[in-house]
Amino acid sequence: MKNSAVARRYAKALILIGKEDGQAEKYRSELAGMVGLLEREQMLRQAIFNPVYENNSRRKILETIIDKLKLSRVMKSFLLLLFDKGRITFINLINENYQKLADELKGVARASLMSATKLSSEAVEKIRKSLSKMTGKDIFLELKQDDSLIGGVVTRIGDLILDGSIKTQLFNMKESLKRGESV
Repeated sequence: MKNSAVARRYAKALILIGKEDGQAEKYRSELAGMVGLLEREQMLRQAIFNPVYENNSRRKILETIIDKLKLSRVMKSFLLLLFDKGRITFINLINENYQKLADELKGVARASLMSATKLSSEAVEKIRKSLSKMTGKDIFLELKQDDSLIGGVVTRIGDLILDGSIKTQLFNMKESLKRGESV
């Protein structure tokens, strides 16, 4: 089974528990915190992930970290289950999937907004409100800048791409001219 499918399955299981006990946001921050710690502390990551070290020692290290972080009983059980099943190395993918599922549960959609120049806060807010109205969800916008766009914006929400860039308009015009269509 592919890693992403396994990660999705574990994330779904955790979000179901979070829905049931009303702690989905708590689990979101605990899981993200653990992932962040493992990303910052490469030695710790190696100590837990590397199969060269004895399994019991690696598990004890993980348990110690969980206790020091004062994670919830559910998160402790979840992380130890991942370790026992040999899936702890998937924690980053599980976290990515869980964050998306938690957003859906909250009615939040994440979108990226790419522009050629820095946009004013008013323009960004207008775009965010339009996207929110279009999707029926609160929108969290990640802003990016790409000089190659020349002008305009490109917005991505999941699989949907709204491309209003001058670069794309010029490309479309060029293709129309090639086909002999009037512009």
